[in-house]
This record gives sequence, structure tokens and C-alpha cells, in this order.
Amino acid sequence: MRISSGVGVEGIARIEIQKRIDLIQVIIYIGFPKFLIENRPRRVEELQMNVQKELHCANRKLNIAITRIANPYGHPNILAEFIAGQLKNRVSFRKAMKKAIELTELANTKGIQVQIAGRIDGKEIARVEWIREGRVPLQTIGAKIDYCSYTVRTIYGVLGIKIWIFVDEE
Repeated sequence: MRISSGVGVEGIARIEIQKRIDLIQVIIYIGFPKFLIENRPRRVEELQMNVQKELHCANRKLNIAITRIANPYGHPNILAEFIAGQLKNRVSFRKAMKKAIELTELANTKGIQVQIAGRIDGKEIARVEWIREGRVPLQTIGAKIDYCSYTVRTIYGVLGIKIWIFVDEE
């Protein structure tokens, strides 16, 4: 089930679902918990009721927990949403990519590669542009690399954003 970005779910890094015999635990890792802070208990209860209806689980208890991420710009999903927002506001793609790299460097990562593909800046011919900062060893199996692929609809057409973040070597 895909949730559209207009609903107010920006900043969700990942969702973990743990199923037990009598309990379903949903852990939402979020970068900026602003969309749940205003009416926190009511919004979480509303979400819980909607998920309970969707799953049709009357005999299991549903538990939803929200966890905040320490440095959200070190996570590729949140960074891709940031770049997508910039591109929708018609900011130059190169400026958006450089700003994203700047934010990632503050999150203490070893390297990042950002790639945008499609009709960039409304040009007639689609192309692929990418920027790399630091090390991104994609061929090394022992390297821990976070990856995200994200599509964004702009007024020019659909753009694809790919982000590789090199966390550390094991």
C-alpha cells in the first residue's frame, strides 16, 4: 500500500513490522516528527484505527510506536524527499544536489552519490546527472551503503532520484 506524499508523511525513513502470535508491533522511524506532534495522541490513535481496519485483525492487538532518528539527513529516503521538494519548487537541480550533499556531510557520513535522471530543468532531451562526494565503494561487498530510489513528478515530467550513502566498512 503506497501512501502519497501529500498526506503529510514526509520524513519517514523506514517502517518495521514485527508479527507475534497475539501482537502486531509497528515501529515508524521518523526524521522530523512534526506531523504527529501537534495532536500526538489523537493522530496516533487515528492511525492505529485505520491500520486495524485495513489489516482485519480482531484477535490480535496492534501497537504503533514512533521513534525519532538522531541525524535524519544521514538517511537516503529523507534526503530524496528533500531533493524532490526542492525540484517541485523549481530550484536548480545542481543546487538541490549540492545542498543535499552539504546536509549529509553534517550527518557524519563517509561518502554520498546523488543521481537525477529525466527531463532535467524541462529540457527536451532526457539526461542523467550525478555528483559524488567522498568515497562510495559500490564494488566492495563489506561496505555498508544505504540506497534509495525515488520518483518525483514535476511540471516537466517524471524525474528519478537515486542516492547512495556510504556509512562505514565492516
